[in-house]
Amino acid sequence: MEIYLDANATTPVLPQAREAAMAAMADDFGNPSSVHSTGLKARALMDGVRARARRVLGASSGKLLFLSGATEGIQTAVLSALSALRDVPTRPKLLLYGATEHKAVPEAIKHWNALLGLNLQVLAIPVGRDGRHDLAWLREHAPRAGLVCTMAANNETGVISDLDGIERALSGSAALWMVDGVQALGKLPLRLAERRIDFAPFSGHKLYAPKGIGLLYVREGAPFTPLLAGGGQEGALRSGTENMSGIAALGAVLAALEDGKTFRDHATLVAFRDRLAGALQQAFPGLVFNAPPEVCLPTTLNFAVPGVSSKLLLDLFDAAELRVSGGSACSAAKAQPSYVLEAMGLPAWQTASAVRLSFGPVADAAFIDEACARIRICGESLRESCLDPSAPGQALPADGLTRFVVDGACCYLLADAASRRAVVVDPLPELTERLAQWLTCQGYELAAVLDTHSHGDHASSASELLAAAGQSRGDVDGLGWPIGADAIALGTSRLSRMPIPGHTQDSTAYLLYDAGGLRLAFVGDTVMPGALGRSDFEQSAPLAYGSSLGRLEKAVGPHALLLPGHDYDDRFASTLAVECVAQPLLGDVLGGRIDGAGFAAAKAQLEQGLALTEYQTVACGARVDSACPLASSEMSLDELNDLLREHPQLLLVDVREPYEQRLGQAPELGAGVRREAVPLSGLPNALARWLTLPAETPIVFFCRSGNRSAQAAQALRRLGHEQAWSLGGGLALWPRALAGADAALAI
Repeated sequence: MEIYLDANATTPVLPQAREAAMAAMADDFGNPSSVHSTGLKARALMDGVRARARRVLGASSGKLLFLSGATEGIQTAVLSALSALRDVPTRPKLLLYGATEHKAVPEAIKHWNALLGLNLQVLAIPVGRDGRHDLAWLREHAPRAGLVCTMAANNETGVISDLDGIERALSGSAALWMVDGVQALGKLPLRLAERRIDFAPFSGHKLYAPKGIGLLYVREGAPFTPLLAGGGQEGALRSGTENMSGIAALGAVLAALEDGKTFRDHATLVAFRDRLAGALQQAFPGLVFNAPPEVCLPTTLNFAVPGVSSKLLLDLFDAAELRVSGGSACSAAKAQPSYVLEAMGLPAWQTASAVRLSFGPVADAAFIDEACARIRICGESLRESCLDPSAPGQALPADGLTRFVVDGACCYLLADAASRRAVVVDPLPELTERLAQWLTCQGYELAAVLDTHSHGDHASSASELLAAAGQSRGDVDGLGWPIGADAIALGTSRLSRMPIPGHTQDSTAYLLYDAGGLRLAFVGDTVMPGALGRSDFEQSAPLAYGSSLGRLEKAVGPHALLLPGHDYDDRFASTLAVECVAQPLLGDVLGGRIDGAGFAAAKAQLEQGLALTEYQTVACGARVDSACPLASSEMSLDELNDLLREHPQLLLVDVREPYEQRLGQAPELGAGVRREAVPLSGLPNALARWLTLPAETPIVFFCRSGNRSAQAAQALRRLGHEQAWSLGGGLALWPRALAGADAALAI
């Protein structure tokens, strides 16, 4: 069962609202502008809903328009206010909006300010650490303002604005005042007629009505300019045939608000929030709340867990079928720190790691019980993966290779459960705390921290990692290799090293062997997917590069997996055979068609004028991948069913991370289907094995959304297995009937 905790983004439609909408479409379908009986019936319905809305909002006077939602309402309000400002004798200087407003507000202000040619100064009203407006600042600037926009309650944090304090701060100012009431509807008494609020927009879908219906309150005497002109509906204030099914549904929600039986009272909602907060604190002991509960809506919690990214938490919660968000749903896809929390002055780690949990006011005790139980299970899963720095927990022993990527740079953690030893290759400073915490939690000895080469733009973070893990550096060379050691043992595996100067003079490959022989090689930036490491740095050895590649080929052969130091396109690994096809220059030097000097000269041409990467970091190689683009690997559910009929023993691979696999559900696709759980971060562990399967064997990857599975499928295809597929849309789009109850495919 899905537990939906993202009510500030949208809500399901109340059953009675659905029924009202259906009735309006089937029975009361008339056009309210028509003068016959069917139209009059629709008009009566609309007038009844408007009257009910006036009672709920405390808006006995003024205009109350039906429109599509808050964005249209905000546009109309801002247009109306700014149009009026063009005609005032003394034009104001400022347009003000709260620094934590929904983006629809400042964007509308900037748009109409420019379009109407006012070109007034637009300023954000500062907020304090509690998220509330700086009333002293507002009082100082209000006399020069023409429009002030604030919200009744914040959509990300739930912080409730001090509307009475704002009204007092505006005393004596001629500024018009717009209050975004979206999150307040059904949760706060707005008393619109008692306040000097000029405009107040609302959206139905935030409170159990359908999307596409909303309200705009306009105070009696406030200026008004229609956004839409046409047939003159809504008293010529908002043209366009009214959305009668939406109005009817909104009316049913308003009726439920009035009857006092459907929605929980404030005290009950506060108790529910406190229970959820307690479950969160129990699950994640280091958790911090980003806004003080006493000034927030009783239905909203915004929090962060030190050392745990919001993306990780969202994946974790989603696997447990707890739907939460990283902030505003309108900005969730942009993966940026919360501007709301930044405006509140919170530290960067909190603004980048925030998670919002919000429930609707019709939630009941059973819903909260289930939500709390799942939250606690999420905490247990995180501790079992050693991912909560403040709560080590009982970790499951880790084994094999884990890949980390920061802005295209790769770091590898090689762990052996039997010997409880680990090696880190190419440490990154951004990962120091996380890796040290993992080592402490697992109780593994850090056998070595190795760099594949020295870096011209930064120092190695090996010393910092060793110190954070409480271990001494020992007697090692500049790249971290133990002096006098021929190999580093990890249980039945061992690492050896091989100098490959070129990218830098000290470039080194680390070769991993197990009982079956060579397993893979860490080659740094010497060979990357689609590129060779640049050799125009001061510490490079360009004339040695070609011969180093020849020695590498002799040592590892054409088909051994090579793990790069940078991977800008999520290809995970490559082989010399693949790269010789993709990079003609590499093929030429290994095929003897060009000597070392010619190779160096040709590389120098490629590396002229290299731009920075998309992360604004130094590019470590010139992209020369000449291979044709790979065909799409995405597969629909219908296509999967067709494939199953042809290949009932296909291989289905879950590439979600272990903390998700323990919680998430997987599809039941028949007894013959082979299943594996290989997290994307551990994909190199399985690539070589999959490449030994018959070419006609379909391998179908899946994850939560289809993004990670697409990376896995494309990586395997590039290595030569064409029957690699990704389930488009992932588990999010799979019919619930196909989802089994087993966690992590019972693996």
